[in-house]
Amino acid sequence: MDEDWHAAARKARALSWASLAYMGIEGLVAIIAAVWSGSVALLGFGLDSLIEGLASVIIVWRFTGARTLSEAAEDQAQKAVAVTFFLLAPYITFDAVKSLIHGDHAETSWLGIALSVASLIIMPLLGRAKRRLGAVLGSAATTGEGNQNLLCAYLAAAVLIGLLGNAAFGWWWLDPAIGLLIAGLAVKEGFEAWKGEGCAC
Repeated sequence: MDEDWHAAARKARALSWASLAYMGIEGLVAIIAAVWSGSVALLGFGLDSLIEGLASVIIVWRFTGARTLSEAAEDQAQKAVAVTFFLLAPYITFDAVKSLIHGDHAETSWLGIALSVASLIIMPLLGRAKRRLGAVLGSAATTGEGNQNLLCAYLAAAVLIGLLGNAAFGWWWLDPAIGLLIAGLAVKEGFEAWKGEGCAC
């Protein structure tokens, strides 16, 4: 591999470290806000953040030491990133369905709204950068992590709509409905990551 490839690998690792730091903060704040407000969508968003952090750990592992040039490590990382998507869906689906059946109403969460806006700004930047690096590196794992960051941005938009709809109009059902959307998108992205789709290899 040439020096440009190695520079891209170092950049992928650095971006994953940055993502890990942000995901840890985002996940913790979202879960705290979810507990305070009873929001299924915020809980799903927080758990998704922690799972995305796990994907970042996998990419750091992938591009550290001798694994940097290992095709076997790339395959293992790609499959591991895919599995992280599947970890999210079951719990969020259960919680969302339970809330819809029982009519559980989430309270307004201004902390959740502020967090969603911040993630709408930060996540697309990280996601697009990682997708570009995934193409340069021929790494479906890196592309998959970038897709997770973009999914996080979409989810932040959906959560924001749900929180604002609940706060402004009392549309409590938007919150668990968006939780179900989060679960469905996570499964879809998991299958695509498992197959290595989205990587211009």
